[in-house]
Amino acid sequence: DLQICQHRAPTCCTKKMEESYQAAVRRERAQSIQALNFELKYMIVGHITAFQEAFESLLRFAENRTSSLFETAYRPMAKEAAEPVKELFTDISLYILGAETTVESAVLRFFDSLFPLVYSRLINPGITDLSEDYTECLRLTRQDINPFGHYSKNMVTELSKSLWASRMLSQALSLGIEVINTTEHAALSKECSRALVKMQYCPHCQGLTLIRPCVGYCLNVMRGCLASVSELDAQWREFISTLEYLTNEMAASHELEMALSGIWSSINEAILHAQLNGPQLSATVDKVCGQPKQQEGNPSSASIVPVKEVTGTQTFVMAHTSLNSKRREFISYMKRSRTFYASIAERLCDGDLVMRDSSTCWNGEDVV
Repeated sequence: DLQICQHRAPTCCTKKMEESYQAAVRRERAQSIQALNFELKYMIVGHITAFQEAFESLLRFAENRTSSLFETAYRPMAKEAAEPVKELFTDISLYILGAETTVESAVLRFFDSLFPLVYSRLINPGITDLSEDYTECLRLTRQDINPFGHYSKNMVTELSKSLWASRMLSQALSLGIEVINTTEHAALSKECSRALVKMQYCPHCQGLTLIRPCVGYCLNVMRGCLASVSELDAQWREFISTLEYLTNEMAASHELEMALSGIWSSINEAILHAQLNGPQLSATVDKVCGQPKQQEGNPSSASIVPVKEVTGTQTFVMAHTSLNSKRREFISYMKRSRTFYASIAERLCDGDLVMRDSSTCWNGEDVV
């Protein structure tokens, strides 16, 4: 009553043993594919973590740099500006990690929150009553009167160019893990498990426990079993090319590191622009939002303080170097895995499974 290991010679197998063999080959094949995938998956997961740590390090550096700008040059509004600054960098971090948000909405929301502070603490420091309605009016007016000139738009443009590649790379790496996990759990067809039993265990039914499959025979069986997986070859090669393109984009002229480290400078230029145009802004705001309560004596607007380079360059250089070396190491490894899905049958037939250095092997019907 044997279904797979039918042979003219006497046999020591039963139908139940064949069923056990089918369960064994399914388990063994899953373990073999997992072992092959492990190194590749480990490398990608390790780099997802490494990239994210480098991103976070750069973001923290840029955030600290921006906070210190307010503490040194714009002390009257430093305390109130802390929350908008924190929100801006949180939004940037979420964007890189793939959240449904845009760089433009994050930057413009920041400048919406910043304008009431600049207006009431720097341009008109005598304002005492900054009610919710008046603050909201200032926020909405910011979009019409554009107090920060072209600096807010420039910041959106620079950050969008550099953060886009980082966001895409982050999503691409997650997709890579998803693909590997899917192939890892690809079910073997009934025909495939029968072919594997015939290749690996049918010799046992005749007591030939030391005979292993011939190399060519093994490759034919494995290629048949893994046809659906090896079909990923073209897409996987394209995926590696995309990773290479994205890492090159990150290192191109609009570098993530340079864009993030320049945020404080863009904000500083924007605030200076608003201060220089203070009288015109005040006249427009008074028409739209009305005149708020002022302190007696109406002190003059805060003087414009030129800001020098904020310190902390060493931290930035270390994070920059770390990210660059991780990029190079990662893409070098991934390029070596281009043929991963094309050569999966060869890799499974390598090692202990087949007989390489012997004159005799099993061809599916007999010892040859």
